[in-house]
Amino acid sequence: MNREQISAIAHAEHPIKSPLDDDSVRRLLERGVPRGDERVLDLGCGGGEWLLRALVMGPKLHAEGVDISVDDLAQAREAASRLGVGERLVLHHQEAEGFVSSQPFDLVLSVGAAHAFGGLLPTLAAARKHLAPGGRVLIGDGFWDRDPSEEAVEMLGDFADLATTVDRVVADGWTPVDGHVSTRRELDDYEWACWGSLASWALDHPADPDSAQALETATTRRSEWLRVYRDTWGFVSLVLRRTSD
Repeated sequence: MNREQISAIAHAEHPIKSPLDDDSVRRLLERGVPRGDERVLDLGCGGGEWLLRALVMGPKLHAEGVDISVDDLAQAREAASRLGVGERLVLHHQEAEGFVSSQPFDLVLSVGAAHAFGGLLPTLAAARKHLAPGGRVLIGDGFWDRDPSEEAVEMLGDFADLATTVDRVVADGWTPVDGHVSTRRELDDYEWACWGSLASWALDHPADPDSAQALETATTRRSEWLRVYRDTWGFVSLVLRRTSD
């Protein structure tokens, strides 16, 4: 069982692949696409969860997503057809860093995908290339809520605290116009859902050759969360505009 298969099972009960609940996602999208007729791009769209919600919210909105996962893109197309928004969604199977469009976008999304670009600021640099004048970026990434252990840093990465994270974004030429810090409930619900879904799949498929690996992975990841980073790691989502276009 590869990483993509594990992720698909783990997110079965929590389709937003970040610690955000439905109300938080809706409010952030409302701030990102206030008119409802914007052009939206998701760099690392996965199964298109953010784009699909935006399309349902804005009946005149046009969305495009970029991702390297064939399975995720197929899932996005199927969901878009089921929701009746397929004609307004374009999906690109390629690396997000190399994506080129002939038209800019009013909102560029990248939530929980900063690792693919090498960090928060490189992700913003990638988003900037596609942003229309006056447009907005919706980005989500981790931060350290308290001083982490060396094990936590080795496991999750070298994040900064929340204030420093925002300061770095501002120094890079962006102004936050809204944001959301995931609550303890959102953070915990996300972890319980992910590793609970994976464990349940393993228990429901005892004869599957991947069952033992799935259960072991769920057990290990749950333990890492509870013992290593639960009390120190946080997640922030920011709606940003260029300070000077």
